[in-house]
Amino acid sequence: MTIRTRVTVLTATLAAAAMAMTGCVAGEGTTAATPAEGSTWSKDTLTVDFATYNPLSLIIKDQGWLESELGDEVTVTWVQSAGSNKANEGLRANALDVGSTAGSAALLARSNGSPIQVIDVYTQPNWSALLVSTGSDIDEVTDLVGRNVAATKGTDPYFFLLQALAEAGLSLEDITLQNLQHADGRGALETGAVDAWAGLDPLLSTSVYNGAAEIIYDNVAFNSYGFLNATEDFIDNHPDLTQLIVNAYERARAWALENPDETAEILAEVAGIELAIAEATIERTVIDIDPVPGEEHRAVLAVIGPIFVESGDVSNQQLIDDALDSLFHPDFVQAADPSSIG
Repeated sequence: MTIRTRVTVLTATLAAAAMAMTGCVAGEGTTAATPAEGSTWSKDTLTVDFATYNPLSLIIKDQGWLESELGDEVTVTWVQSAGSNKANEGLRANALDVGSTAGSAALLARSNGSPIQVIDVYTQPNWSALLVSTGSDIDEVTDLVGRNVAATKGTDPYFFLLQALAEAGLSLEDITLQNLQHADGRGALETGAVDAWAGLDPLLSTSVYNGAAEIIYDNVAFNSYGFLNATEDFIDNHPDLTQLIVNAYERARAWALENPDETAEILAEVAGIELAIAEATIERTVIDIDPVPGEEHRAVLAVIGPIFVESGDVSNQQLIDDALDSLFHPDFVQAADPSSIG
């Protein structure tokens, strides 16, 4: 099995440019953290998410790297995100310090006032597509007029749906949207409760593999990147832990590229899916990318932003523009030292 690649990450270069990782290391432009009482770290708890749409998070959790580095001084709590919307809810409620979302979902959250910033780009996935039940009379996007379509608002499949409709000259007004969480959307499609589903991997690959559904529209350009986000409070007050997490993510990237079969096995176990489905999901995911959030990612989001305004998800374009100007915090990944982990 191979993992798809696009832009090679020069781990050695990152390591050479990295700052030495200690309890008080911070990304460039941040202030050193004040250690918590009796600890070399700035906080005695750390809450991070893991998600089946974020394979690097699964590797970090499986390998126990954070727990190993933090020892008994910091309690690490892992919370599973069922979708980008759930990760955003956790970040907004301060129930998560760091959460993984689609890039589009991060922009939506920031545009609507959530104080989050992107500290790492974990993958470029082709994780969304439009599906119908096998044997359906729906063959293309224009056939969705008047139909019930399931999607999870605030996630990449939802934004994929909006873009696919717009490309076909349609809008949300032409369909009946059923706002269902990803797993419920899959179930609704397979039981005939909806006519189509804007699906997310690995659930969509599972439905296709099992013969229950087929893809009618697939377009990698309509998928935004996978963004690792942290609250501004966490970034500002706990840069030592922020740097540790980013270091772990870059270590996980290298590990995934070196161990594609094991990466698929971890995904299969966590998602409860067959190994062949996990392998197909990983094959649709570009892991070997430049992880620094920047102009390339801004360009993708600039296309998606106006669709938010048209759909009513964001009240005006100025909020989109302001969010794009303040969304990225690249200092930590620019200073990442993968070799300091594990």
